[in-house]
Amino acid sequence: MASEHDSGTYVSQPSGYKAFVPTPLPSTFVLTPELQQKLSRADRALGRLDGSILTLPDSDLFVLMYVRKEAVLSSQIEGTQSSLTDVLNAEAEVNDPNSPKDVSEVLNYVTAMNHGLTRLEEIPVSIRLIREIHGILLRDVRGQHLEPGELRRSQNWIGPPVSSLNSASFVPPPPHEMELALSQWEKFLHARDDIPLLARIGLAHCQFETIHPFLDGNGRVGRLLITFLLCEKEVLAQPVLYLSHYFKRHRQEYYDSLQAVRDSDRWTHWLSFFLDGVAVVSNEAASTARNIVSLREADRLTIQNSFGRTAANGLRVLEHLYSRPIISVKTIKELTSLSSQSAGSLMQRFVDEGLLTEITGQQRNRKFSYTRYVALFAD
Repeated sequence: MASEHDSGTYVSQPSGYKAFVPTPLPSTFVLTPELQQKLSRADRALGRLDGSILTLPDSDLFVLMYVRKEAVLSSQIEGTQSSLTDVLNAEAEVNDPNSPKDVSEVLNYVTAMNHGLTRLEEIPVSIRLIREIHGILLRDVRGQHLEPGELRRSQNWIGPPVSSLNSASFVPPPPHEMELALSQWEKFLHARDDIPLLARIGLAHCQFETIHPFLDGNGRVGRLLITFLLCEKEVLAQPVLYLSHYFKRHRQEYYDSLQAVRDSDRWTHWLSFFLDGVAVVSNEAASTARNIVSLREADRLTIQNSFGRTAANGLRVLEHLYSRPIISVKTIKELTSLSSQSAGSLMQRFVDEGLLTEITGQQRNRKFSYTRYVALFAD
């Protein structure tokens, strides 16, 4: 078949609006020469990223920061204001009265990501899995009244807050058509054909956003799916691709490219955008991994050379900081079994060497941040 695939049809509904009913995704898809080049570039970049992560001394220590960054960026696309620092502060129970109210949405995203990755050891990417992660995403946050974990039973639409079905930018398939389209989408995910994996993931993400099977949270679930599919197919050993960074940076093009598929069957345009994003963000994430290694080596050397008899405990604290970069004296005491006074002295040594920065401005219950590490993930 040609590189452009008939994406579907706008069908008039009894109440007058038109809903889009997608065509099932194809079993073959001929890539243009330009797409072949972009696919090769994206594959190489992903390979370099996976290799970079394997060079980390203990990649599990660092993965949570990549997950947090993806969570922050994907949530920001949907309008949240919380930053990576807000998320870290919330996790560390830093009392900040200026913290955005929507930080819980980002924390739910982190939980949903970790839940999905664990469940992939038991079940494949599927309707069942996306319902589970959707339920976690909307738990006790904005949208919790919109049936978390349940496929929609009513018509939804995309558009400005004041839009209606008749003035919406896009109306997904009605519920009975949605269920069929979602079942066909699930079969496509695991079909055995010749479509290259990255192209398959790009097609699947676009189709999922078109089906829009939930009343809320479709964008976040759809972006989570990209990570799940990469990890399920073992293209990435760890969830370290924050593709939402690219989507957020090019937000309007992201939305326009998805809509161009529905309006004009422009699959090639969408895949070109998607593959460019994979290549760009893979290179950025690999660079972050290299910077982590450099920072870790430099800070380990500082501790070994300057901490004297407390160096062993200092190194133990440093390793903890890579997964939890905000720390208190109490945590240091728990990690090292030191007395409160000795733990406080060790913390002060970190501060004196420029490894940690106090962030609360308080005299009691102070928290300290490994700011140079956090900065590696900041936008």
